[in-house]
Amino acid sequence: MAEPLVVISDVQKHYGDFHALKSIDLTVDRGEVVVVIGPSGSGKSTLCRTINRLETITSGSITIDGKELPKEGKALAQLRAEVGMVFQSFNLFSHLTILDNVTLGPIKVLGRKKADAEKEARELLDRVGVGHQADKLPAQLSGGQQQRVAIARSLAMHPKVMLFDEPTSALDPEMINEVLDVMVGLAKEGMTMIVVTHEMGFARKAADRVVFMADGEIVEQAAPAEFFSNPKSDRAKDFLSKLITA
Repeated sequence: MAEPLVVISDVQKHYGDFHALKSIDLTVDRGEVVVVIGPSGSGKSTLCRTINRLETITSGSITIDGKELPKEGKALAQLRAEVGMVFQSFNLFSHLTILDNVTLGPIKVLGRKKADAEKEARELLDRVGVGHQADKLPAQLSGGQQQRVAIARSLAMHPKVMLFDEPTSALDPEMINEVLDVMVGLAKEGMTMIVVTHEMGFARKAADRVVFMADGEIVEQAAPAEFFSNPKSDRAKDFLSKLITA
């Protein structure tokens, strides 16, 4: 039985007169990988950022595991602990070692003992392929390695859902696959993921569902094989034709 984990209902988002998100309805089930694609400025990143309230919504509702997003304060911090977020920029603390970057949240927010947090952090860093870099500072790592550390840092919080906002767009081409491979691995292990990306290969390989956005709206959604071979809307056809010729 499908079990809804993230439910976005009639969400509107305005920046002044600009209507950034228009009547968004989207349900993501536990263990599902949803990839959100679309042209620049279509509202993909804004949608992603509303799910852990980095962006407030104008109206509508977002629930995670049955609980509506809190407005602020402790409840919001608690919710953010349950929603992992990986950004374009890696957002690592530059003055902390890789290991300390990963253990900070579990120790400070989850109240884990330092030794336990470090043991798990080392396992996670091994899992994403940077275990041997644990004692270095972020600046000593490549962009691809830093992004894999950012993924390990999110996983250390045992999130119910992981949000990825264009996680490879700031990387050099040769580093993109090393990050996508980690994400494909997570998808196979059953992590619930919402991924905003331009990487169509990842969408084909790892997504359970592709959501296509344009002008702040969800235009269509389908399984990857169906979406890429038989898009229904003119906007999606146009978008895909540009990709194929690019």
